[in-house]
Amino acid sequence: MIEIENVTKVYQMGEIEVHALRGVSLKIEKGECMTIMGPSGSGKSTLMNVLGCLDSPTEGTYLLQGEDVSTLSDTQLAHIRNKEIGFVFQTFNLLPRTTALRQVELPLMYAGVGIRDRQRRAREALEAVGLGDRTNHKPDELSGGQQQRVAIARALVTGPSIIMADEPTGNLDTKSGEEVLRIFKRLNEEGITIIFVTHDPEIAEYGNRTIHIRDGLIERDVVQANGCGSRG
Repeated sequence: MIEIENVTKVYQMGEIEVHALRGVSLKIEKGECMTIMGPSGSGKSTLMNVLGCLDSPTEGTYLLQGEDVSTLSDTQLAHIRNKEIGFVFQTFNLLPRTTALRQVELPLMYAGVGIRDRQRRAREALEAVGLGDRTNHKPDELSGGQQQRVAIARALVTGPSIIMADEPTGNLDTKSGEEVLRIFKRLNEEGITIIFVTHDPEIAEYGNRTIHIRDGLIERDVVQANGCGSRG
């Protein structure tokens, strides 16, 4: 599903070049549930941005579903993101005065989906994360765990093949975090590829594979037999 080869990413900070990725090669199979781990400054967020088509590599190739996306324009990358990839972030990224239903509708609005179809799909996505009775609630009327579930529903509503979750439990208490991780586990069992980006080893336990990155290079690639992406 995903194959990157010798990917580098260099940022120009004034006269200084910052080498965030230094030649990363990686394959991710359809249906995996994997974690990218590393300390601050390791390159894990840059790798997520490249894998999520939020940024292009400086050098190297990136094949997504067999298509080379490493040289696409920003407009083309936006189309790929809307079609293939859903994002969930630590800070939820919800609009403060907007209902849950409207929040989840937004990606479909950008895709030009008609109002009746997008409302139906948004309700179905909220029901899938256990918030069918919270469609008209705004973020300040929801708990942190519920807000993150709205964010997951928003990521789900376009029918992506991949969901990328950046520290998805970082702002949640233990109980809410476990509920959110169970949702990701169920989505993975339904066939969606899940990629976590985190420094939390407890999140890594939910996956079937953990990539450890340091100084812009993959340090270790560890397979876990009993993770949620295991198919044995």
